[in-house]
Amino acid sequence: KIKKGGIRQNERRNIISVESIFVDLFFFCISGVFGISLLRSISVSLSLFVENSSVISFVSGGSSLMAKLRQSRFQAKKWSTLMLVLFMLFMLTIVLLMLLAFGVFSLPINNYDESSPIDLSYFRRAATERSEGLGRRGDQWTEVLSWEPRAFVYHNFLSKEECEYLINLAKPHMVKSTVVDSLTGKSKDSRVRTSSGTFLRRGRDKIIKMIEKRIADYTFIPANHGEGLQVLHYEAGQKYEPHYDYFVDEFNTKNGGQRMATMLMYLSDVEEGGETVFPAANMNFSSVPWYNELSECAKKGLSVKPRMGDALLFWSMRPDATLDPTSLHGGCPVISGNKWSSTKWLHVGEYKV
Repeated sequence: KIKKGGIRQNERRNIISVESIFVDLFFFCISGVFGISLLRSISVSLSLFVENSSVISFVSGGSSLMAKLRQSRFQAKKWSTLMLVLFMLFMLTIVLLMLLAFGVFSLPINNYDESSPIDLSYFRRAATERSEGLGRRGDQWTEVLSWEPRAFVYHNFLSKEECEYLINLAKPHMVKSTVVDSLTGKSKDSRVRTSSGTFLRRGRDKIIKMIEKRIADYTFIPANHGEGLQVLHYEAGQKYEPHYDYFVDEFNTKNGGQRMATMLMYLSDVEEGGETVFPAANMNFSSVPWYNELSECAKKGLSVKPRMGDALLFWSMRPDATLDPTSLHGGCPVISGNKWSSTKWLHVGEYKV
């Protein structure tokens, strides 16, 4: 089994950069100066009004005007005090931002040298509350595998009953797996992929809709941006050579645009082999806690052992919308047992079925 723990990486990433702090500080100072100038102008105007009122009161000698004079003086004092408080708060903010920029204080950071997974339980709980399904899922937790590529494992994403349902639904329709032709967009046989599989139409039934809604909840990508679920079966010796899920041609991006992410769900345990491997991942592969349990194929990159109910989400595009070559991945040969999985490809735009 996969041990509970994150991947050690030799980097620490701040959520916000020093440059952005200085830019924000600059604009904050400018707005503060204008604000203080405005308050000062109001204060001066009030003072002038008080002085004028004093002259009028002296000439007229009216008691009512003297009362207004005292009230105006009291209001002027209140405005001066308010301006002083705002100025002190403004200066305190500037000092704190400068200390933050120079590293005296620190913002929250993700420390990937730790062996514990990053806590994304809030998002998991929120998605779980919105998603129903078939059967009872076990303890659910999220594990960050890598940032290059961006890859995450959602443990117990599917229940045992949901896994068996997908397998039984697909079994009567399994055919030899193919790959997409980059020129015609049609399927073709290839030696790089030796499994068997079938597609389940998007929104086919209530259970499929629930699973697709859960995927949308976890990825924040609308369900209508996804292709139909593809169920795959690997027997001993079968594999899928390293490849990219994104397209390098214009033909296959006409429907929905580029593939941006993949949700790979494991429907069964595998006795030995069958790992998903990322040979181009930018990290120390041997640092994973389960490295010694991997097959020789899986030791050539960052690898995930298939476990019933787990789901692997990885992104084929970077946050700046450029293609990520570190998302190169493959399915290692099954050495013993059988491997069942289901794949959902997610596109930038709506995918019409």
